[in-house]
Amino acid sequence: MLMCKGLAEIASDYIDDELNSRQHLSVKMHLMMCKHCRTFIGNLRASTDLLKAHSSGRDNEEMIRRIDERVAEALKTWTPEGNNTE
Repeated sequence: MLMCKGLAEIASDYIDDELNSRQHLSVKMHLMMCKHCRTFIGNLRASTDLLKAHSSGRDNEEMIRRIDERVAEALKTWTPEGNNTE
């Protein structure tokens, strides 16, 4: 079973669709059960999209708005200890 640390180690490969089918299935199963990792993957995707837009030299207002919303949502459950309040 894939644990959170293992998912974090392969998250970029997952987003870039570079995992084999077994790894991809393990990530999908983990994400179905782990809200924190779903948030992590969502934030990583948003960060990747932001970097791509920035490197292209053009602004994407819709993408920036979505990122702002995700950051605000993540901050609602964030605590100074780095743990979510759930």
